[in-house]
Amino acid sequence: MLEELKIQAKTAVLELFETAKATKGQVLVVGCSSSEISGNKIGSDSNPEIANMVFNAIYEITQKHGVYLAAQCCEHLNRALIVERELASKMGLEIVSVLPKPKAGGSFATAAYSNFKDPVAVEYIKADFGLDIGLTMIGMHLKSVAVPVRLSVKSIGNAILAAAKTRPKYIGGPRANYEGNER
Repeated sequence: MLEELKIQAKTAVLELFETAKATKGQVLVVGCSSSEISGNKIGSDSNPEIANMVFNAIYEITQKHGVYLAAQCCEHLNRALIVERELASKMGLEIVSVLPKPKAGGSFATAAYSNFKDPVAVEYIKADFGLDIGLTMIGMHLKSVAVPVRLSVKSIGNAILAAAKTRPKYIGGPRANYEGNER
């Protein structure tokens, strides 16, 4: 089962990166319920083994593409995020003082904290794209205009999988020109 989860997670990230045309330095936010993956209600059965497997699969791909990973904590930590200190500094994010654990923050965020080189917690981010594994509600951490992305992978384990990319806002009126629609 763990090997299948790894394959599902890698496939999802690779498809999202291809669809979103991921570039080095962008940010992927991931919310992940290990409880939902194992077929239980979100927040009821945190599973560090499953979370570590999924985290490592996703982190491997982000590292290869030069994309930052932001791991969303659960609602008990107000959906704070675990990121590398380098990203927090680059984006001017305020660091907050909290350490995730499986029952307060979630197993996925705990895996991130354990595996990042220099992890810190932040309250907010505006990511370029995201994966929501198990209805964890990552939308608050995406840039303003999120666009749903349909992937061939519909779930990771028993958890529903949703993906999104973002695009710049269209501003102006009828005479405005937009990238890809030059006149």
